[in-house]
Amino acid sequence: MAKRQARFTAQELADDPRLRDHSSALWREELGDVQRGLLTSAVRCFAANGFHATTTRDIAEGVGLSPAALYVHFPSKELVLFEIVRTGHERVLTHIQDPSVLSAGGDGSANRLRAVIAAYTSWHARHHVAARVCQLELAGLTAGHYEEILELRHQTNAFFRDAIARGAADGSFAQVDVKRVTRAMLSLSIDLVRWYRLDGSDSPEELGEFYAGLALKMVAR
Repeated sequence: MAKRQARFTAQELADDPRLRDHSSALWREELGDVQRGLLTSAVRCFAANGFHATTTRDIAEGVGLSPAALYVHFPSKELVLFEIVRTGHERVLTHIQDPSVLSAGGDGSANRLRAVIAAYTSWHARHHVAARVCQLELAGLTAGHYEEILELRHQTNAFFRDAIARGAADGSFAQVDVKRVTRAMLSLSIDLVRWYRLDGSDSPEELGEFYAGLALKMVAR
């Protein structure tokens, strides 16, 4: 969508099918309904208008509150962004590390990599609006918060590198440049947040399986 070229009202954002995903299910259980609503509204605002162009009024209006109400729950707009970005990075890392995800495809390095790529891709498709904020609005974070997110990103990269290196070591994969291939695979799965929509032709699971197949071709012997 035309990001930053026009500002969208709270109602326009709520009605836009391009901004519909499952982000509202991401937030921590200990947060109250108002906090969770504010985060969901902020996701739509940041994804459509950008972090810097979004005002606290925009976020609060998305849940029918006055601008000052946001500060009761979040001391600053940056802390809203940080909660979104941290939650997104933590959730997807936990998801791909889940033993049930890793064992879904069966034994062996190829099946493990297929399962991880499919899970990582489908997660980004299912939560594509929040994931867009997580990937494209990092510049809005303070230096300290950015460092925390960078550590989570390093952990994710290391997890993927290990999956590829394991297959190269046991002969399942070609002797590829692990860092470059990791970067390429992650880029494929992440870049879909720029264009994906839930009412499109591919479900998150279908896209995950398709990208998993592409990933295996990158390391084929």
